[in-house]
Amino acid sequence: MRSQWQGRSWPATGSDEPLSSKRRGPPSETIRGRKVDARRIRRHLARMATPLPPCPHLPAPRSGLDWRALHTFRQTGRGAEFYFACLEYGHALWQKGFAARALLCLDRALGAELTGDESALRENPLPYAAMAWLIAHTPTGVFLGNPRVHFQHYADRMNEPRREQRRWRAWACWALARAVRPDLPDDPKHRVVEPTLADIDAALRLHGHGGEAELWRAELVRVPRAVAAQRDVE
Repeated sequence: MRSQWQGRSWPATGSDEPLSSKRRGPPSETIRGRKVDARRIRRHLARMATPLPPCPHLPAPRSGLDWRALHTFRQTGRGAEFYFACLEYGHALWQKGFAARALLCLDRALGAELTGDESALRENPLPYAAMAWLIAHTPTGVFLGNPRVHFQHYADRMNEPRREQRRWRAWACWALARAVRPDLPDDPKHRVVEPTLADIDAALRLHGHGGEAELWRAELVRVPRAVAAQRDVE
């Protein structure tokens, strides 16, 4: 098998909408003067709420979790407890059928203030495997958005704190999204230099936790086999 690690660049393609954490309002009969099929929208929303199978790479969520699981951290430190809460709530959202919102929770987990030595990381490693698994297992009809475009924008517009660490983690997830869903187009209107796999690997070694680059690289190598197995099941 040919190595992907020799400074490879990605080809450019089309465009699509990025993930969004904004909640949509109820369907109406018209949108800017155009008629819409409200019944079709309601059927789509019902599909979004279809329960999904548990992810083997995330902690089992407690019952009854809602937005307050993360709201409690608004005025406190965002360390190990926040990290675990993001993983747990993200898993709860996923199982309820909210795939895009679940990915956003994993984004927040990757931004937690951790040193790499916490027991929470030994029990639940940085969610690269979970990110790839959720993208690969999102059924047709469940809203996911375009993770490739989401991570591309997220990485390029990253702010402090820990900008470099969080930025390169976003690019790492971008690479996973591309490996899992090579059909996803980019955003041609967004001018950005896309990194190579070698660039991401080197940056994770410089800015990430000890062993983080290996964790991500192992998942990137595993993804094609996992995707092929999933297609066989489908």
